[in-house]
Amino acid sequence: MSYTLAAVLGVLAAVVLDLFVLRTRLLLGVVFWATYPIVLLFQLLSNGVLTGRGVVRYDPAAITGLRIAYAPVEDLLFGFALVLVTLSLWTRAGAARRPRPPGR
Repeated sequence: MSYTLAAVLGVLAAVVLDLFVLRTRLLLGVVFWATYPIVLLFQLLSNGVLTGRGVVRYDPAAITGLRIAYAPVEDLLFGFALVLVTLSLWTRAGAARRPRPPGR
């Protein structure tokens, strides 16, 4: 399996988990999309340092070759999936701990 395919499958799995399994639906809210650029900025900075200085290298046959600030687009996809899964689990765990109102 190529890195590109794995990244796309990771994003699809994260989306399914958010929307259908955990039903947190973070992707449908403004808060997620308003704050995700902050995460993306720091991901690009750290990934740019690691890949730009050659600390991390990729097999050209395993990626598309499309890069943003030295970061292969696949890394950005994996980062998106990681953040979405983490926030979905965190949100779901918080909802599970909240007491239910009487009569429900």
